[in-house]
Amino acid sequence: MKVFNCRKLESALLNRGLIEREALVDLVAESRRSGKRVVRLILEKRMITEEQLLTVLESELGIEQVNLSLFPVDQQVIARLPAEIAARYRVLPIAGENGRITLAMSDPLDLEAIDYIAMITGAEIVPVLARDSAIKQLISRFYGFTSSRREDHQAAGQRTLNDDPEPEVTVRSESSPVVQIVNSLIEQAIEEGASDIHLEPGEKELRIRMRLDGVLHDLASPAGQLQSHIISRVKIMANLDIAEKRLSQDGNIDWQDGQAGINLRVSTLPTINGEKIVIRLLEKERIVLPLEQLGFSLDNYNLFLRLLLNQHGLLLVTGPTGCGKTTTLYSALHHLNRPQKNIITVEDPVEFRLKGINQVQVNRKINRTFANALRSILRQDPNIIMVGEIRDPETATITVQSALTGHLVLSTLHTNNAAGAVTRLTDMGLEKYLINSSLLGVIAQRLVRQICPDCAGEYRLSEQEKIFFHNYFDHEPPDKLPCGLKCNRCNHTGYKGRISIQEILIINHDIQNRIMQDATTEELQRGAVNQGMRTLVKDGLRLILENKTTVGEIVRSTFNTIIDTESSLNKESIAYLSSLHREQE
Repeated sequence: MKVFNCRKLESALLNRGLIEREALVDLVAESRRSGKRVVRLILEKRMITEEQLLTVLESELGIEQVNLSLFPVDQQVIARLPAEIAARYRVLPIAGENGRITLAMSDPLDLEAIDYIAMITGAEIVPVLARDSAIKQLISRFYGFTSSRREDHQAAGQRTLNDDPEPEVTVRSESSPVVQIVNSLIEQAIEEGASDIHLEPGEKELRIRMRLDGVLHDLASPAGQLQSHIISRVKIMANLDIAEKRLSQDGNIDWQDGQAGINLRVSTLPTINGEKIVIRLLEKERIVLPLEQLGFSLDNYNLFLRLLLNQHGLLLVTGPTGCGKTTTLYSALHHLNRPQKNIITVEDPVEFRLKGINQVQVNRKINRTFANALRSILRQDPNIIMVGEIRDPETATITVQSALTGHLVLSTLHTNNAAGAVTRLTDMGLEKYLINSSLLGVIAQRLVRQICPDCAGEYRLSEQEKIFFHNYFDHEPPDKLPCGLKCNRCNHTGYKGRISIQEILIINHDIQNRIMQDATTEELQRGAVNQGMRTLVKDGLRLILENKTTVGEIVRSTFNTIIDTESSLNKESIAYLSSLHREQE
């Protein structure tokens, strides 16, 4: 390991422009007063992101960074380090052989910790970098607590869940191991930018998965006896009935992460092995974005703005669950929100509270359905209405009538492409002339993973790939295409972050004529393309050529759309398409 000290870290932070000199002077002074290490204070004060700090440490020290979510931790090695020591220094032994122990640390400058652990284990210590939140979570899992105070460590070490006469005490006490396990899991999900946490009960253990950039990843499972206690703790936090295990329940947790508030939406589902829980993380900074940050191409961005300028009519956003429809609608409402406008939404559920906008929550227990809520909203003199989703003919009819009577209405549908929205409305029983009179346009979208900037590279196409590229994208293939080479920072996936692709169908006279002539989805799509509509696949090609994503990722996100609507692909292309799709999944 390179010779390195805190002063060199301070210089590295200044040279990279990550921290101002005045702030750094104050930080060092506070470190001397409090006895806290500089790295710990940087993390606590969120002066820079943990990822930025790890990047500096990795670059300057030449120490490997590991992703503990994917690392095969050796529990026998963990047993060599007392729980108290692991929690005191915030470290975790993760592997060991030939008299050496690999020690995961967020602060490898803590030589006191390295020397002390080397002394008590009698092994040579090899430090590796890891996220502080991930270390805390695994300490919770393997040792049963994360407390930083010595007396708390000793108390936690003496207490086991089997000794607790009342599960309620275990899951409600803020100092209990279960509380700290759940808290550290949520903290890790926030740190890594996860959208969902899945807690899935099994016969012997609780399976924990985290959705990163739209793909689920397994995490280490806690001890089997903790399963019911962890589930109960989450239900208590979400104000759910922990005694009710036969019916599904929904709740919310308001979580404070520094200055930002995060809403955690909790859903339970009874299964044969117990209750499955999904926690969805909703951050305002991610849900409400300026329109220019939604990932629209310049042409599509201008079309979107043009649609939002209408004073009345219906604008639909379509796509599968998790494709960013809510983000697009909320961002549009934020853009339209003015003191002169009366904006009302009806949602199920209300995913985030928007300042200056009146939001209505659907409640079927008191018969406040989308349709009934819409009837009431129309008597409130609205200018703009947002309907969370058009799910049934009654809601579809009232939504269209609202658009026809002087209101701008925004809503969503679940269809594979933009043209499919017209067919879906027709299938719901709407007359074609009503669709033509009310519908302004349809935006179909998907979220695709972006190539990790830390390991971005390229590869040379094979002949088969060139033929496929030409057939699938109708474009001459380049000699090389972008890809992610897979690194620790992207969980060895080659991707980090997501961006949207869209296709926008404008309802003009030609499309209206096709609708009146009972055109199929394919015919409507073909007509729109002939008039210049860029399809999801072609918008994905734009991102490929801009080195932002890969062919495989576009295939994964548009697979169903192509299979349903594209008849020109030969058997070889479809087979290759399927193999690419499986690789991405």
